[in-house]
Amino acid sequence: MNRYCFCLQVKPDRLDEYVERHRDVWPDMQAALRDSGWHNYSLFLRDDGLLIGYVEADDLEAAQKAMAATEVNSRWQAEMTEFFSRQEDGTDEGRPPDESFVLLPEIFHLTPKAED
Repeated sequence: MNRYCFCLQVKPDRLDEYVERHRDVWPDMQAALRDSGWHNYSLFLRDDGLLIGYVEADDLEAAQKAMAATEVNSRWQAEMTEFFSRQEDGTDEGRPPDESFVLLPEIFHLTPKAED
């Protein structure tokens, strides 16, 4: 299973509402994520709006494509788009948040100690 970390920027004036929306993520959205190959998915939010996501997947690109094909993801992304600042270089123009996040390279991972 591969590990992926990504970041996005939530608009600072929308933080409270963004957090509230994630307190009760739709059950069909959660099921679609699981069925599409997203595992151990977490979001972390800094006070200035920096959003860090962590997900495990066999193939993130395949998991993203599978999610993009679901109706529930289309509805969710349409509602979430308004919460995010666009990238300064415009490379995310017209793309939903789940397709425009910036992947961060892994530079260290603590592996479990082998049993003696």
